[in-house]
Amino acid sequence: MVPNTSILRLFSPHVAIHRWTSTSAYRVAHTSSASQISSFLSKRVYTPPPWASDLSVIPSHNYTLGQFPTPIHKWNLPNLPKGTEVWIKRDDLTGMELSGNKVRKLEFLMADAVAQGADCVITIGGIQSNHCRATAVAAKYVNLDCYLVLVTSKLLVNEDPGLVGNLLVERLLGAHIDLVSKRDFVKIGGLALTDLLKKRLLEKGRKPYVISGGGSNSLGDWGYIEAVREIEQQIQLSGDVQFDDIVVACGSGGTVAGLALGSQLSSIKAKVHGFSVCYNPGYFYDNVQGLIDGLQPDLNSHDIVRIEDAKGLGYAMSTPEELKFVKDIAAATGIVLDPDMHGFVFYSGKAACVMLKDMSNNPTKWEGRKVLFVHTGGLLGLYDKVDQLSCLAGRWRKMDLEELIHAKGEWRTQELVEA
Repeated sequence: MVPNTSILRLFSPHVAIHRWTSTSAYRVAHTSSASQISSFLSKRVYTPPPWASDLSVIPSHNYTLGQFPTPIHKWNLPNLPKGTEVWIKRDDLTGMELSGNKVRKLEFLMADAVAQGADCVITIGGIQSNHCRATAVAAKYVNLDCYLVLVTSKLLVNEDPGLVGNLLVERLLGAHIDLVSKRDFVKIGGLALTDLLKKRLLEKGRKPYVISGGGSNSLGDWGYIEAVREIEQQIQLSGDVQFDDIVVACGSGGTVAGLALGSQLSSIKAKVHGFSVCYNPGYFYDNVQGLIDGLQPDLNSHDIVRIEDAKGLGYAMSTPEELKFVKDIAAATGIVLDPDMHGFVFYSGKAACVMLKDMSNNPTKWEGRKVLFVHTGGLLGLYDKVDQLSCLAGRWRKMDLEELIHAKGEWRTQELVEA
């Protein structure tokens, strides 16, 4: 069967440039494999997109840590407004252990850590933080030790955190884990906590490099500026898709800042919607403003991104409705949405849920528009939600074999009679 080439173009620009024949398919696969062998985990000189070359902070190098480009395909969601199309950018497929949106940021942050002579990295996040897990994996890839400050409840701060989800990967990799309660995190602040750990490591003669929560700073922003170049190339090769809106969950701000800045500067010019999953919109407008100020101070965050409230019950809770939504979308479309950085809230799940609610409540706002939803990944964190999801998951039963056993008995009886 000949593949749909318009889909292939969106899935991978490397495939799209070749006519699909058995010979060229082999050549593409062979070239791609050879390229991956030579470039994966390598440090390379970074050249920004032409439209981003005038930004004030341009990285000198980055690592190739992820599996890029990630696919874009139509997402067949139910009950969309008239003429609305939703497509999905699969950044949940950036890797296995090192999966999700954080990989793009870490390609630049790890290069900077190595350039500064660090022998270890420090970062902070929730007990099921996908960012922390990704940082632990990336650190090992570039031969650095990893120290994690993980935020948990005051009831669990003195207990073994277990081996569920992201914690399993972190602990298998030998990451050093310090637990703090949510109350202490709020009272002291993440920066003070990582600074304290940095001070202690310096006293021991170590050379730590601190990565902010979610990898969100002006350097980390380049991960999604680069992602915009990738999306732009995929659009150009498709020839028949132009997105009006880009939707993404907003947790630490770096992903939405990079997308918004990149969309504004590139040929995409799509309206970027950041769905806030843990703080109010005002906080994120200020946060995104601070991130873009480090790159292009003359832009106003209110002009390049729309922050939508998707907190649900709040910082530490997902509603039963949201959990059911995640299950229903998985069953209907095959796409598994998930919790991310803090591990307490469903990032992609909340964002998609609120997006569809808005489409239902305000259909004229979305009618006829082509929307790109960026799946930020983090499947491992979902394993921490098994108790809440068990009542929603697919049913099971013991297979009834009576009919087969009875029939087999009759066959055996007939064989004996004939003998």
